[in-house]
Amino acid sequence: MGFPQQVRLVEVGPRDGLQNEPGPVIATALKVELIDRLAQAGLRHIEAASFVSPKWVPQMADGDAVLAGIQRLPGVVYSALTPNLQGLEAAQAAGATEVAVFTAASEAFTQKNINCSVAQSLERFAPLIERAHRYGIPVRGYVSTALGCPYAGEIAPAQVAAVSRDLYRLGCYEISLGDTVGVGTPLKAKRMLEAVAGEVPITHLAAHFHDTYGQALANLYAVLEEGVAVIDASVAGLGGCPYAHGASGNVATEDVLYLLQGLGIATGVDLDALVATSVWISDRLGRRGGSRVAQALGGNPAAGTCATA
Repeated sequence: MGFPQQVRLVEVGPRDGLQNEPGPVIATALKVELIDRLAQAGLRHIEAASFVSPKWVPQMADGDAVLAGIQRLPGVVYSALTPNLQGLEAAQAAGATEVAVFTAASEAFTQKNINCSVAQSLERFAPLIERAHRYGIPVRGYVSTALGCPYAGEIAPAQVAAVSRDLYRLGCYEISLGDTVGVGTPLKAKRMLEAVAGEVPITHLAAHFHDTYGQALANLYAVLEEGVAVIDASVAGLGGCPYAHGASGNVATEDVLYLLQGLGIATGVDLDALVATSVWISDRLGRRGGSRVAQALGGNPAAGTCATA
């Protein structure tokens, strides 16, 4: 198909990234400032909060306060993860403009992660999606383990396609395909995408690739060639992978943006501002940033070309 002319970046750092940060609970004010900085850098789709039980995800216990504290910019989607009706009600009350549900292509992973089968997870989502639509809230669907599972190993592309199809038919406007443990390679990514695109229009698909083996950018290049025009990424590579010891986790938004700019693909995001935000949040968290681009340009932005695409 050739590369898309424009890509929508879905920034998942404030949720998928921060929820995996070890140590003390991160201050609400820090999360709010991060989201505001990301929006000011030009990101127009930010996963801002999660309404999962704080017993399981303590870093996300303040979702309502985070959504109340941000300076909302026009045209920016502020989404929240909602695993059940209670989470949906809380997200709606807090002013989330989009919600997301999550399942997996692997039965073993789904049992370990949310203690039910894939079919049962979809049954749970049906009333949630129906109610969200009544509120006028769009629903995004995540399919984890699209390129491999830490428990089951290889995942057949047909499995990913079937789950994606079911989520799409339930009413998810977009399906994000996650390489949860980052084991994918470009050919595997293309084969998986080909199977899923046979069930869900490619214009309703997104790529969410982790960088455990350093393959995320190569895999993204491969699916961009096939027409994928939505990419999930996390500023500074925030977030780890609890299923692969020492894994780097999410691909860094700055690194994805640098790739897209090199391909002449527009995003509307300012790389200088994003790198500055990456350096800032890494410093505040007391960690080394996970972005190669931020490491290269963070101390000397003039060393590279950082024009807005």
